[in-house]
Amino acid sequence: MKTESRIFNIVALFLALAAVVYGFWTRAADGHVEVIGVVALILSTLLLLMCGLYFAFIARRMEPRPEDREDAEISDGAGEVGFFSPGSYWPFGMALAAAIAGLGVVFWQVWLLVAGLIAVIAAVCGFVFEYYTGTRKVHGHE
Repeated sequence: MKTESRIFNIVALFLALAAVVYGFWTRAADGHVEVIGVVALILSTLLLLMCGLYFAFIARRMEPRPEDREDAEISDGAGEVGFFSPGSYWPFGMALAAAIAGLGVVFWQVWLLVAGLIAVIAAVCGFVFEYYTGTRKVHGHE
């Protein structure tokens, strides 16, 4: 997790510097700072910094992975990585439900927004519990 922490914190530092440069640059161009861009860069900096600090906090609690060690060999990372679904229709359902909710926001149709959000929740639940129920139930999770 140290690697991820470094990546997020370096990009956060870059965006913080970019916010300062952007603020001075827009002020020099027409006499006032373009506030929306500066605020967007600052909020992006804070979001990345939050993620980077979270990864740094988690990295202190777990043993170093091969990616985090300087003396690691390629073979240290061999083995099972995790379980990945070979095929699922739930991501399509989530995208469709999010599109419906997005249309509800765009046209400010509250009924469409509520229907889309309910569909998003249902699709996320279906995706999360896909291998715990129904015909694709994986035995050994009991």
